Amino acid sequence: MKRAVIVKAKRTPVGKRNGMLKALQPHELAAPLLRDLAGGIEDKIDDVILGNVTGPGGNVARLSALEAGLPLSVPGLTLDRQCSAGLEAIRMACYMIQGGAGNCYIAGGTESTSTSPYEKRARFSPDRIGDPDMGVAADYVAQKYQIPKEKQDEFALLSYERSWEAYNKRMFEDEILTIDKWNKDEEFSRERNMRAVLKRAKPIFIKGGTVTAANSCGIHDGASAALVMEEETANLLGFRPVLRFIDSEVSGVHPHYPGIAPVPAIQQLLKRNQLTIEEIGLMEINEAFASKIVACAQELSIPYEKLNIRGGALTMGHPYGASGAILVSRLFYEVQRRTQGKYVLAAIGSGGGIGVAVLFQALM
Repeated sequence: MKRAVIVKAKRTPVGKRNGMLKALQPHELAAPLLRDLAGGIEDKIDDVILGNVTGPGGNVARLSALEAGLPLSVPGLTLDRQCSAGLEAIRMACYMIQGGAGNCYIAGGTESTSTSPYEKRARFSPDRIGDPDMGVAADYVAQKYQIPKEKQDEFALLSYERSWEAYNKRMFEDEILTIDKWNKDEEFSRERNMRAVLKRAKPIFIKGGTVTAANSCGIHDGASAALVMEEETANLLGFRPVLRFIDSEVSGVHPHYPGIAPVPAIQQLLKRNQLTIEEIGLMEINEAFASKIVACAQELSIPYEKLNIRGGALTMGHPYGASGAILVSRLFYEVQRRTQGKYVLAAIGSGGGIGVAVLFQALM
């Protein structure tokens, strides 16, 4: 069977909604990434697969490929699996390579919440089941899995401190492709007394709840993508594979508890590959809400020492369709700094109760 590997990964800076990237449409965020990742092998690209959630509709991937100046022969595919769309795009590219459909793909996601033409979110679930907003659902997860506000705030503070430490050590610079003049995530423009912010923050989604604005992610703009290649082709073209795709899993849970959806996906993935949590060196799980991360860590017995070790969306923000690809980009660079751990894993939960988990082998 052919093997898929990731040989390059990049992301844009992440900007606040109506912030520094507010003037850029999704294809304008993605195009510089495609141009950079395809540099020198434009004629080898079989397809571009991009996740996008909040519009503008149409085939954003094709538009982005054309905007990037890729050959007209590169078709482009846009998919929507809500917050897991960017990770799903990379997963799909890996399977396309394994199945022999092609040898070289650019896959990821792009999101401009600032320019979205939609005033309201898409429906996640029918009325007969219930269709809670993600914040309300985060409170439902906190209630069901007994995650008090103190534990949520504790993780949110940990994420914040890790993110700022990584930023101050310039660890994000390799990940980021400068867009216009922007070369850093907007949230790093001003450091806050996060401990005080968490302490005074009040529940905002349900009466008597525990989820606050401080232990939730923000709504942001950004894009991220990876160059996914068949391993022998990558070697022949002079690329150094960093992550080798091993396997993946998608799970569905009750739409009231989307934050816990990564758990069954990870459990099934590990069981099928006869692995344990202890054998996974690094894990990136999207930080939409602290309640979600704490619940996932609790249910899977994941030590915080190997989970989101450079922080995540709680600090830097959540550009929906791009966030899953950002997880992979983070792993791509992080494994090049570390020697321990043969396997790494990226996972994300999304609206409607869907979890996606992808297992890679670190080749460094």
